[in-house]
Amino acid sequence: MVSSEALEPCPGARSRAVTRARTVRLAGVAVALGLTVTATGCGGSAGVSTGANEVVIAIASDPGSLSPTTALADTAISMNEFAYDTLIHVAANGSLVSGVAESWSSTPTSARFTIRPGVSCQDGSALTAADVAAEYNYIANPRNQSPLLGLAVPPTASAEADLATRTVTVTTTRTAPFIVQMTRLLPLLCRGSLATPTALARATDATGPYELTSAIPGDSYTYVKRSGYTWGPGGTTDAALPGTVVFKVVANESTTANLLLDGQINAAEVNGADHQRLDAARVKDAGISVLFGQFIFNEGPGHATADQAVRRALLSSVDLQQIGAVATGGSGTPATNLGETAPTPCGGDSVAGSLPSRSTAQAAAELTAAGWARSGGVWAKDGRPLAVSLAYPTSSGPQVDAAVELTVQQWTAFGAKVTTRATDEADIVSTLVGGDWDVAWLPIGVTLPDQLTQFFDGPPPPLGNNFGDVRNPAYHLLATQASQRPGTAGCPLWDAADASLVKRDDVAPFVDNPVRYYEKGVSFQIDGAGIIPSTLRLSEG
Repeated sequence: MVSSEALEPCPGARSRAVTRARTVRLAGVAVALGLTVTATGCGGSAGVSTGANEVVIAIASDPGSLSPTTALADTAISMNEFAYDTLIHVAANGSLVSGVAESWSSTPTSARFTIRPGVSCQDGSALTAADVAAEYNYIANPRNQSPLLGLAVPPTASAEADLATRTVTVTTTRTAPFIVQMTRLLPLLCRGSLATPTALARATDATGPYELTSAIPGDSYTYVKRSGYTWGPGGTTDAALPGTVVFKVVANESTTANLLLDGQINAAEVNGADHQRLDAARVKDAGISVLFGQFIFNEGPGHATADQAVRRALLSSVDLQQIGAVATGGSGTPATNLGETAPTPCGGDSVAGSLPSRSTAQAAAELTAAGWARSGGVWAKDGRPLAVSLAYPTSSGPQVDAAVELTVQQWTAFGAKVTTRATDEADIVSTLVGGDWDVAWLPIGVTLPDQLTQFFDGPPPPLGNNFGDVRNPAYHLLATQASQRPGTAGCPLWDAADASLVKRDDVAPFVDNPVRYYEKGVSFQIDGAGIIPSTLRLSEG
């Protein structure tokens, strides 16, 4: 039975702050921003039951289009992992595991994959090397405007298939050091579906363990296990997987927690205050830490933050540890990188020892040396006061609102004039492109370190995604050197490149926060995209 509280309209509604990697289409380039998602209002019916060999997973919002080559919503991307397999998988320690590709080799400008025999599409036809090559070439064509270009398929890529050897050879004219690792984001489908991607908005052309059998927008999506699935990560099969997986739209987090406690759903992501009730009831969870608090600076002409002395003074004059604690409700931990979400091939700490310590005296000395003077409680230079605009997404929730307010208080006390620019999730990118900001609260989520170069190197908008117009010679040199080395061989250089951005005060990542997936009657592992389908199991409790 569903509790009476769960049936009330929006009981105890709270905003839900979740940091997730999300693809956003901008200026023809695929952008991965760690934006926050808020679930508000009520969605879907609360009456849910779990049957034998069935798992119900709560999702906070409808996924929208499920078309795998065009899907943008993080919910759609997570759900698609149940229906579409990938060439390779990445283990928790960052190592590569076979998938549809049984073997592979690579250089910084090419990769060769051998397709496992016996892989089939939903209609029973074989998935061939020609299908995989066709998908690569489809996404690589800018006219098709797939957000997977630059994330799963390198720009300038082209692919050729050899049916006799079951191989696909991908080549690029520009270096792509993680050309193999990128394929974990490439959902494979048979060639016939490429011509009409909209046909898969509410259907599947499955190459993975499940196929979609029912889609009720705003309510639920039902996936049924395919028989004969034998090409999972490392050759795993469908034998231990649940027969049915239902994704149920439950927009309110308090309702989600109630349904978990009642056993009406089996799995859900809960990150707001309701997680405390679940912890108290000893509901198990699988968690992953993601970047949650990060300041980036606008270094374009005419901005005070173009001056490194100003950037460093702003960072030195605030208590980043305290701000991070307020933003995360005390559950955060110090950030270790610029948003590379595990599992990622490079696991070094590029933040420790690179952020400035809090010292208002040192901050004052930095500004004074740069020609600023404090008068009437405000710093000024050449007759202009130190004035900065702080942009932040309102969808991050009330705790981030409080953290922004604390930041403003500390900067004001130091002698800066601060205005805030609150923006919703849909407008944060347009705000950054518009350039009318000096500092932005913007965590970024990527899976590979070279995906950060579009944000911190190259042209600013509208020609590129270097929102802050960063021109860091050390980063450019180190990233260029790292890109010449395949895979993990370049990790020391990528870590050093990231650290050079922090040391120059181009970016300040300061707090990570856990993303919690709770489980009732099931067990699973998670990665940056959500539940890993091959690990989903029914269990006791």
